[in-house]
Amino acid sequence: MSEARILVVEDEESYRDSLQFLLEREGFTVGLAETGPKGVEAFARDGADLVLLDLMLPGLPGPEVYKAIRERSDVPVIMVTAKDDPVDRIIGLELGADDYVTKPYSGRELVARIRNVLRRVASGQREVIDEPERLTLAGITLDPERLHLTKDGETISLPPKEFALLHLLAQNAGRVLPRQVIIDRVWGADYFGDTKTLDVHIKRIRSRVEADPSQPVLIQTVRGVGYTFEA
Repeated sequence: MSEARILVVEDEESYRDSLQFLLEREGFTVGLAETGPKGVEAFARDGADLVLLDLMLPGLPGPEVYKAIRERSDVPVIMVTAKDDPVDRIIGLELGADDYVTKPYSGRELVARIRNVLRRVASGQREVIDEPERLTLAGITLDPERLHLTKDGETISLPPKEFALLHLLAQNAGRVLPRQVIIDRVWGADYFGDTKTLDVHIKRIRSRVEADPSQPVLIQTVRGVGYTFEA
């Protein structure tokens, strides 16, 4: 893990230089890009094991850079922003970022988050968990090989985390799964990122499977406990 390549896409020179020094000291190989377009170009040219992506970038904003990277790879991405604003955080999480940090951050915390994400990827916890079988219930079919669901004749591809979460709930239909159990199973027991990640992913899944996401029938919230899939 210490030899992993980290691509830092950051427009502030002081942060860029500090990150390069910090990460190289920790044994990582570091690539740098100061604009959105250069970040996309650097990833296409050199690849990366993890991308540290600033949300506010010149030339091409962070969310668009993220989408361009996702078209090529499922590499983990940690979003970074100077704005301590829940809206910015939700943007990053809704895109599917693996973690989120806000400037200013401690170098020690950032390195810990990077190592945790890389560890989850290496252990396979970022992918679909427990080799899930194909499931059909409540008019929905979940295909673990292709990471997609079929509903009313429409096939919808899902990001790995969304599929793992939906499949876990469906496997346990009728049971209330506590929030921490869900987070441990889908994100890994060592995850210590924003707890709103789960709620954001639930919202995205509801938009795909519920007839009216504002009045969910299949995926229900059990206040103070967690979520349940009602088949």
